[in-house]
Amino acid sequence: MAVPKRRTSPAKRDMRRAANVKIVVPNLSPCPKCSEPMVPHRVCAKCGHYKGRKVTEGSESENSGE
Repeated sequence: MAVPKRRTSPAKRDMRRAANVKIVVPNLSPCPKCSEPMVPHRVCAKCGHYKGRKVTEGSESENSGE
């Protein structure tokens, strides 16, 4: 069985672990209805539209009812 000859330094260990921390931010595109940034192929959280039709009640309609 392979055994390390020397102890791995904290700097080397942290450099190895740093690669796992990097996350990719999803691309955001403007909603065609309200121009709010949204993730593609998802319902817009602001207005609730998807592919030109109303799917859910967005946060905009909740606040306008008051």
